[in-house]
Amino acid sequence: MTVDPIPKLDDLWPGLTGKKVLLDRAAIPIHVADAIEKAGARPIWGDDPCAAAKALKNEVELDGMRQAHLRDGAAMARFLHWLDARPDESTTTEIDCVERLEAFRVEAGIEDIAFDTICGAGPNGAIVHYRVTRDGNRALTRGETVLIDGGGQYADGTTDVTRTVAFGAPDPAVRAPFTQVLRGMIALSRARWPEGLTGRDLDPFARRALWSAGRDYAHGTGHGVGAALDVHEGPASISPKGAVPLEPGMVLSNEPGYYREGAFGVRIENLMIVAPPAPVDGGDAPMLGFETLTLCPIDRRLIDPAAMEAAEVAWLDAYHARVAAALAPLLDGAAGEWLRRVCAPLGREV
Repeated sequence: MTVDPIPKLDDLWPGLTGKKVLLDRAAIPIHVADAIEKAGARPIWGDDPCAAAKALKNEVELDGMRQAHLRDGAAMARFLHWLDARPDESTTTEIDCVERLEAFRVEAGIEDIAFDTICGAGPNGAIVHYRVTRDGNRALTRGETVLIDGGGQYADGTTDVTRTVAFGAPDPAVRAPFTQVLRGMIALSRARWPEGLTGRDLDPFARRALWSAGRDYAHGTGHGVGAALDVHEGPASISPKGAVPLEPGMVLSNEPGYYREGAFGVRIENLMIVAPPAPVDGGDAPMLGFETLTLCPIDRRLIDPAAMEAAEVAWLDAYHARVAAALAPLLDGAAGEWLRRVCAPLGREV
């Protein structure tokens, strides 16, 4: 078989010689940059202007993201109900969970999955970027937690959601770190801040409860998400390295976690829109905030309500009421009843 040679860059872009070419260090391979320079161009290093434009979604894109998250929320609820209803005598594996969740997302209308679905049972949940294989496929064990992280590429939006759930009666050892992770996720969801602050300014909101307990996680709190584009999109992030100011229209993840090697992992993730400046009751200056996109129950069985502040409980109850109201028309029968039960206020029985 004859393979055509790779064309030279100056053949691809006539007139490149002698011209200035803007290159972004965060995106371009060194080999390509070297080839451009050898072609006679003059590299100018700077930020790709397309990245900032993509990050600021317009109202059509944001509405599409809301609609995609509604359908995806129904798919997640069907999956979580399915997992909750697994009979004791059945064997359920990590791959079973991945395949079932992806099937529900196909029914919801995805064009493709957003990334390889993560499902870590028990100690596998403590591996941050765990990927299940046929050789390492682990059966779920009653009393363990399951960390499931996935998303869908819909025609009108991109989703990415993580939930950590109990499989059977929850292990009491998980409750304290789970509640601390939840408190961090809520703190970031409720944050208000003046224009000009960056992701690294907001990152401590998500870690404070964990830090107070002598715990932390070794990954960023949030990444940018595209509108029917990349599930990991720049230039903004919420992390100690996040140096880009957060602006209205950006979509970012909110995903604090905790990982106890050899035992369990906890991560709770919602996607959020940076909302325009708005007044704060009693305040003097408008502040930016977040609008939560993700619509999916959080496992109340793993929460210690006594460790939460009243405002945190109020936020969670309001979030679950919103989830129930939004998803109820898309679910019926046993799944609809399950949704009503798991979205009840925190003080009620699960």
